[in-house]
Amino acid sequence: MLDATLQSQLKTYLERVTRPIQITAHADDGAKSQEMLELLETLVSLSNQITLDVRRDGAERTPSFALTTPGQDIHLAFAGLPMGHEFTSLVLALLQVGGHPSKATAEVIEQVQALEGDYTFETYFSLSCQNCPDVVQALNLAAVLNPRIRHVAIDGGLFPAEVEARQIMSVPTVYLNGEIFDQGRMSLEQIVAKLDTGSAKRDAARIAAKAPYDVLVIGGGPAGAAAAIYAARKGIRTGVAAERFGGQVLDTMAIENFISVKETEGPKLATALEQHVREYDVDIMNLQRASALVPAGDDGLVEIKLENGASLKSRSVILSTGARWRQMNVPGEDQYRNKGVAYCPHCDGPLFKGKRVAVIGGGNSGVEAAIDLAGLVTHVTLLEFDEKLRADEVLQKKLRSLGNVTIITSALTQEVLGDGQKVTGLVYKDRVGGDAHRIELEGIFVQIGLLPNTEWLKDSVALSPRGEVVIDDRGQTNVPGVFAAGDCTTVPYKQIIIAMGAGSTAALSAFDHLIRTSVPKSSGAVAEAA
Repeated sequence: MLDATLQSQLKTYLERVTRPIQITAHADDGAKSQEMLELLETLVSLSNQITLDVRRDGAERTPSFALTTPGQDIHLAFAGLPMGHEFTSLVLALLQVGGHPSKATAEVIEQVQALEGDYTFETYFSLSCQNCPDVVQALNLAAVLNPRIRHVAIDGGLFPAEVEARQIMSVPTVYLNGEIFDQGRMSLEQIVAKLDTGSAKRDAARIAAKAPYDVLVIGGGPAGAAAAIYAARKGIRTGVAAERFGGQVLDTMAIENFISVKETEGPKLATALEQHVREYDVDIMNLQRASALVPAGDDGLVEIKLENGASLKSRSVILSTGARWRQMNVPGEDQYRNKGVAYCPHCDGPLFKGKRVAVIGGGNSGVEAAIDLAGLVTHVTLLEFDEKLRADEVLQKKLRSLGNVTIITSALTQEVLGDGQKVTGLVYKDRVGGDAHRIELEGIFVQIGLLPNTEWLKDSVALSPRGEVVIDDRGQTNVPGVFAAGDCTTVPYKQIIIAMGAGSTAALSAFDHLIRTSVPKSSGAVAEAA
């Protein structure tokens, strides 16, 4: 199951283990159980710290296996085979159960260890989901740190009856003590903040006490990361307030056009971005959403108000809040989100195997989604508002070659239909003839472009008719000392590499602004340059 190269790499990782790892497996005579046992026996052969106990006792979920260590009360398990995107989750679980420290901050570790109460988490994932490993790894670590936290990661594809019974149509889906806890990507910080109800108030008080920055970056995607690094390298006081570090890159599957990197995946790039920023003296404030911008007054400080009630001040600000998937904004969409309405075909596609789905949008992302889904589902109907598809010709040619795909152009989606629990169909209007049509289906994947995260700026910074922050070639907005970069701006091409360049430009422009205005004595690098 693991080739020689991967086994060699894994053996090197397992050398970091400092205490025994006990694996208890539950198997039957099925093919998947045999694959699981093959994987686990390989692990045993790679480290003398690992032992395996195989039981054929008709456990609740078979195949499955649990990891623990003698003398520690750890409740961490995988139901199914954690391969694909989840293989990293398995490796990290082995290391952490085996005593290797995690990269979580001391503050977050203390928060997890201090949680009171009993928590039993169940996370449903798919092997093709790039959002799932963050959640699985966060809850696995929590189970290692706190004996009152239990976690099992479940491959939904191997337990279809369970998925059907719980009406799971989106991954990751997390249950806590038998009830839905949340869906979608979550970091350990987000999970702890939801469990520790007093954390938001403590965060607000801590943030409100921070001294003003020279450069404050709002957003932690490629543009924000590049801006933070370029600013910090100037030796000035730099802060980053981000709702989630990595931004939309976290939701990106394959990346093959990042120059010098032949191929990577969004979550890997996002992790690398944060690690690079943390190598510098940058104050990173995660899980922080901005709610208002107040231009500089007599004190020369721009104020950023946060949703938690705290405020941050800085001599210059770089807006890099990125964009999010655009919604259809039709009746039923909100009601059936994660109940058949989805936005990530890679993540949720496997849950619709053998079913009928629609893809909304005929651009590159929509056509690529339809092609991928066609290999999983019974039938795909692609709906495009325009009179023709807008995707690259090579993608259109591939799409039209598939026998289980129907393409409908000049189609305006009007309503998502459902039975109260899940999607059952949709209604669209023929923009040429004017007739309304109903399609019976079980899933709808929305792929109609991006919407900038700028609603909170509409009363303070000039925005384009599309809601993008208007900037010049230096990244300057119409507000002195306020710059912007990335997908939230009027830059025409929304690409990772372009966002990074724009973030760097904005940081250099902000530094130039500081040189030309009065600066605090504490900013030695700026004062010297002036």
